[in-house]
Amino acid sequence: MATQTKPVLHGYFRSSCSWRVRIAFALKGIEYDQVPVNLIKDGGQQLTEQYKTLNPMQQVPAVEIDGFTLSQSLAVIQYIDETRPGPCLLPADPKARAQVRMISDLIASGIQPLQNLYVIQKIGAEKVQWAQHFIDRGFQALEPILKQTAGKYCVGDEISMADICLVPQVYNAERFKVDVGQFPTIKRLNQTLLEIEAFRASHPSHQPDTPADLRA
Repeated sequence: MATQTKPVLHGYFRSSCSWRVRIAFALKGIEYDQVPVNLIKDGGQQLTEQYKTLNPMQQVPAVEIDGFTLSQSLAVIQYIDETRPGPCLLPADPKARAQVRMISDLIASGIQPLQNLYVIQKIGAEKVQWAQHFIDRGFQALEPILKQTAGKYCVGDEISMADICLVPQVYNAERFKVDVGQFPTIKRLNQTLLEIEAFRASHPSHQPDTPADLRA
């Protein structure tokens, strides 16, 4: 699909959902503009009425692309996969494609929402233990699945949407002091993926809105 303007990603440097979209753009070689939405500053810039017009859930990301706005990172990833050239982010084989979607949904629905900023702010003093519990619980399920599906990457030997979801979730796990070493398949895949330029360039430590003390 030919486009006249670059997509615009409204996101936050440390948002795993924003990071997923950055990885997908990088893998596809898509140039895009970024508009930072600081989830902490001013009580949360995602909570403004102006931003609510872009994403009624008042979450990041929101992506302006091809004349309309998309929220929900997996929807964005699948849209650009279906409309842009470059490496396929969902396999052609129906079984492998279902496995990619299963892993992606496990992370994007079963782990990440339970430890995102909005939720842990509501938890209060127990927020670290809460996040650790739900990440550990999710990884206990994810590890045996990946043992069955993984080759070099999460599903076989081609990078997919599952890998795009995995790396930001491992980053979150490490932020909350989860021992990733107890999940050897997850740890191996994450280390392999972080060697790839698209994952490195899109890392939270390299974004326009990354605070100086968190820059790599």
